[in-house]
Amino acid sequence: MLRNLLQGACLVSTLVLALSGCESNSERVEVLSGPTMGSTFTIKYVYNATTPAADAVGVEVQSILDQVDRQMSTYRLDSDIARFNQSPAQTCMPMPQPVLDLAQYGFELSQLSDGAFDLTLGPLLNLWGFGPQARSKHVPSAEAIAEAKARVGYQHVRVVDGQLCKDADVKIEFNSIAAGYTVDRISERFAELNIDSYMIEVTGELIAKGRKPDGTPWRIAMEQPLGDGQRVIQRVLEIDGYGVNTSGDYRNYFEENGIRFSHTIDPQAGAPISHRLASVTVVDRSTLHADGLGTLLLVLGPERGLSFAEEHDIAAFFVMRDGEGFATQVSSEFSRMFPEGGNP
Repeated sequence: MLRNLLQGACLVSTLVLALSGCESNSERVEVLSGPTMGSTFTIKYVYNATTPAADAVGVEVQSILDQVDRQMSTYRLDSDIARFNQSPAQTCMPMPQPVLDLAQYGFELSQLSDGAFDLTLGPLLNLWGFGPQARSKHVPSAEAIAEAKARVGYQHVRVVDGQLCKDADVKIEFNSIAAGYTVDRISERFAELNIDSYMIEVTGELIAKGRKPDGTPWRIAMEQPLGDGQRVIQRVLEIDGYGVNTSGDYRNYFEENGIRFSHTIDPQAGAPISHRLASVTVVDRSTLHADGLGTLLLVLGPERGLSFAEEHDIAAFFVMRDGEGFATQVSSEFSRMFPEGGNP
């Protein structure tokens, strides 16, 4: 009620407003946060006289999160993608356009990477203990891996005339790109709501645009992939209009017989990645693209990943394990966008 009274006072006289200003019209950072996708989201945006109030923005954000959940969640049996996954081989089903778009994008990443990226990894993720139907984290037998691999293959899924089709009994998991897509959806809605300065983060995927009320840019900290609870900042990026993804093997893993097994699965090996690349950060105008490319480069590893990034002009920052420490390497596009101490 107090805020409404203040807003009403501001409307009494434009002359008074022009001469003295009004407290409710001053810019401030509003913060929204909550649970989503088994993790959390955090949104900061600059409120001013032309933007909606935080409660209204929260309704808009929750509407998008709910729609993504209904369409793409593999943790609920009634989502659109869950219904597709439960269908038998040789099935075509009408799907919402976002589901078709993400399936097509995943297929394109798979083709570009010769299968290093694959949306049908569900059986392998579950087998190794990282999927929605996982029972326990453990090293499976060679026979179990071969059986799971037989139920994996991006080439068995295609988009045809508004339908999602499969010619084998495969299942699609959007976990590697759904969060990036969601960030972009919220960003697009913010543009429609006249919100032009914000930082949107969903399960670690984020985009930032504009400036904070004090005129400073949004700054994103890149942490070293220590994975033992320590938080050591490796580099800080000033972001304006770009999405950022960091994919790593250091947060979700298990150890068996002294060996670490990451949640990032190499589709061709049917097992967690085993190279020395600990994390890779990708910066792109599209958070969806940054999300998918981050996973793809992490699977490829340091040498193949850097080569892929150079070939496709991807801004990527690689962190490799090097003895007891870490070594870093960046792509040419990352160096161009972020000269040391600079911003894009």
